[in-house]
Amino acid sequence: MTSSRSDVPKFLFDAIHLYYHINIFFKRGNLGFPVFDTGFGKIGMMICFDWFFPEAMRTLALKGAQLIAHPSNLVLPHCPDAMVTRCLENKVFSATANRIGTEDRGGHKLSFIGKSEIVTPKGEILTRLSSNEAGISVVEINLADALNKRLNEYNDVFEDRDVSAYKL
Repeated sequence: MTSSRSDVPKFLFDAIHLYYHINIFFKRGNLGFPVFDTGFGKIGMMICFDWFFPEAMRTLALKGAQLIAHPSNLVLPHCPDAMVTRCLENKVFSATANRIGTEDRGGHKLSFIGKSEIVTPKGEILTRLSSNEAGISVVEINLADALNKRLNEYNDVFEDRDVSAYKL
């Protein structure tokens, strides 16, 4: 992604989707949505505004991610609640780590919403931190829970997809 301002240095930022004026300071990442096979499960990575695009989390889930790590600088108030839906849609865990406070960068003032959280494949919020205080929360999860893509005895979130119906 290019900027019309040549005086602003561009840094690589692995987020695919850049929010608002962030493209003045960063270039869109080109690594896609990686999944890392660790000794305890598969961890997928999406960054910040990537949450707004359902395809990001679906891509990670289809690649086998059981937990989506989501480091962020969120300013829109909808993300914490949207992650509940994203986890339900894909039957995965998510861990969003967000900032609090305000930052002024090049005359652009941003206020971060906080509300870091961990959500289960059933859409349950295991923990959600404050919107205005720094904090830490530790929860225990079983990543194997994200391997079951069944909603009930008749429906599976991956097997029920009819990709031929999604063509544009």
